[in-house]
Amino acid sequence: MSLRALEESDLDLVRRWRNRPEVRGNMYTTHEISEDEHRSWYERVKHDPTKRYFIFLADDVPLGVIAFTEIHPRNQTASWAFYAGESAPRGTGSRMELAALDYAFDVLGLEKLWCEVLAFNTGVLDLHRKFGFQQEGVFRSHHVAGSERVDVHRLAILRSEWTPEHRAAMALRITSRERAPT
Repeated sequence: MSLRALEESDLDLVRRWRNRPEVRGNMYTTHEISEDEHRSWYERVKHDPTKRYFIFLADDVPLGVIAFTEIHPRNQTASWAFYAGESAPRGTGSRMELAALDYAFDVLGLEKLWCEVLAFNTGVLDLHRKFGFQQEGVFRSHHVAGSERVDVHRLAILRSEWTPEHRAAMALRITSRERAPT
């Protein structure tokens, strides 16, 4: 597992992943993103010090995107999000979460990593909680998804909660699942 900074050569692949209905449906922005819109986004974020985008790789195969945004060096906080590509094997989300937490605390030197998750995205809410994220609040009826208003859950994990023991237990859990017969 590794992270590689997003490059211009990744844009077509990332846009294809991002435009998948199952990805768009769990985002604040749900319309299909055009090539021009995607390129404009990339030009805005590629030199923005408050944002870092990565391709998640396993055995040098791109499997997804990990994003850190709202990076605040003084407060040592950032927001994060992720999504997997269509060919990502089962368990990729857990592997991406492990890589993101390692990067947040070991490389960015954060004290707190937070995220927002739409209430109906229960799989991701459960995944974050398994990794130790704590709910900080619920923005009630905060976002319009389709024709319905939905809650947005705010979760966070502190550096002090991402202990070496907890990290080792999560890594073992991931590798145990990978070795288990399907």
